[in-house]
Amino acid sequence: MEYVSAVPVPQPRARAASAPDSAGSRRSLAAGLLLGAAGATVVLLASGQTWAEGEAAVGGGALPLSADGQDVTGVPAALAVVGLAALVAVFAVRGAGRLLVAGLLALSGLGAALSACAGASDSAALDERAAQTTGDTAATVHALGHTAWPYVTAVGGLLILLAGLLALRYGNRWPAMSGRYERDGTPRPRKAARTAPDPDRPEELWKALDRGEDPTREA
Repeated sequence: MEYVSAVPVPQPRARAASAPDSAGSRRSLAAGLLLGAAGATVVLLASGQTWAEGEAAVGGGALPLSADGQDVTGVPAALAVVGLAALVAVFAVRGAGRLLVAGLLALSGLGAALSACAGASDSAALDERAAQTTGDTAATVHALGHTAWPYVTAVGGLLILLAGLLALRYGNRWPAMSGRYERDGTPRPRKAARTAPDPDRPEELWKALDRGEDPTREA
């Protein structure tokens, strides 16, 4: 005679459902870190390149002048540094704080991109350099030209913006830094309290003296 067990057999549905979610969280985390770090690097490097070129009239001749991104505007580089700080801070906070930091990250990228595009046609930096070089405050730059570096800087800002959007969308699934807990949330084992040396073992007494402890004092 056969017996039928009434105990239901557990199905691995929950594990199968959590596996894709965990994989998606890791992918979004890696993409956010890569986009944020790459975007900030691009902005900082491109801001140090030549953005504008021109010539200033000096004594019947022409003096070539150039201005880099830092001369035109320092906003993109400053916002890239803010974005890097926000990218690190995303993992140091939880809940609403993480959303705020992720929003700051996205706004930093957007501001860097917009300021770079605004500086792509700026001539004030070259005019100021022409006035300083010629000693004529009314001097202006002729044959003004701009390079592609402002737009490269804007692309870096957009990468930071994408990192911020990823943090806003998936940041609640990302792990957070903690000094007391491991990644799985379990407390780290604490070190066992140091016991008093055994007076019957001379080698323990010598070790205690080497550590600067009083072996005669009771714990």
